[in-house]
Amino acid sequence: MTTRLGRDKLFYAFQPGLKPAARIQLGEEIIFETHDCFQGQIKTDKDLVATLDWDRTNPATGPVYIEGAQPGHILRLEVLDVEVEDHSVMVTIPGEGALGDRITDMETTILHREGDELVFKDRVRIPMGPMIGVIGIAPAKGSISNGMPGYHGGNLDCTLIGKGSRLYLTVQVEGGLLGVGDLHAAMGDGEIVVVGAEVPGVVHLKPELVDMPALPTPFLENDELVATIHSDPDLDIAVDGAIHNMSEFLTRFVKLSVNDASMLMSAAGSLKICQVVDPAKTARFEFPKRILSQLGYSMPE
Repeated sequence: MTTRLGRDKLFYAFQPGLKPAARIQLGEEIIFETHDCFQGQIKTDKDLVATLDWDRTNPATGPVYIEGAQPGHILRLEVLDVEVEDHSVMVTIPGEGALGDRITDMETTILHREGDELVFKDRVRIPMGPMIGVIGIAPAKGSISNGMPGYHGGNLDCTLIGKGSRLYLTVQVEGGLLGVGDLHAAMGDGEIVVVGAEVPGVVHLKPELVDMPALPTPFLENDELVATIHSDPDLDIAVDGAIHNMSEFLTRFVKLSVNDASMLMSAAGSLKICQVVDPAKTARFEFPKRILSQLGYSMPE
């Protein structure tokens, strides 16, 4: 059975108590139709962010109640596909983003798709890499804006969260209350100008539970690597959290000593920055599966 949610089923903050837009069983495919992060308010290069209703930005489609998901469970979200539309939006905002001090003019650029590339101002072709910016579940208490990343997932803006990836989150409330939004047709690590190539689209997910108690989440895998993800207002703390969480994974699950894990991380791992523009910054630490295989470890099927 497959459930499909339209773009009219949306919310702006992850929180317990939200009325589910749908209920699904574990292992069932769920399809999310998503707005772009501006909820379709920008249609041409004449539409500037000065005219936006900011209360309508970063919508997520959902939430979805997953039967059987209970607090403390490890929820695995397999990304079966990410389909994006043909036109993407990018903007500049003076004072915003890592280059906000240099940007003096608001500007909107519409990028058009040709094959597997985006065309930027008729001059530059950018390889597409469709990905999910916002994907998360409700926190145990309180309300977390869709624009914020955290332990619940949310606005992680991690370029690895695309087709074929699996994101692991620790369930905080009964049913999880899953939501998805903020797709990008392309985005560089860091998302330094506040946006990627913002685009509406469709996401196909399959949720499952895995028996991995105390897995440091958010955690991600794809065919080539595993990654720990951590967010904090202080980038140094986000980096430190991602590194320590990978060490915890390698010692707890792969059964390495702290020293062996540390040396292998330094020799074969990679520290990456997901985004530096949200109130909380997000970092990840990647570790290759080929090394895990040599150590006799593989992730659960």
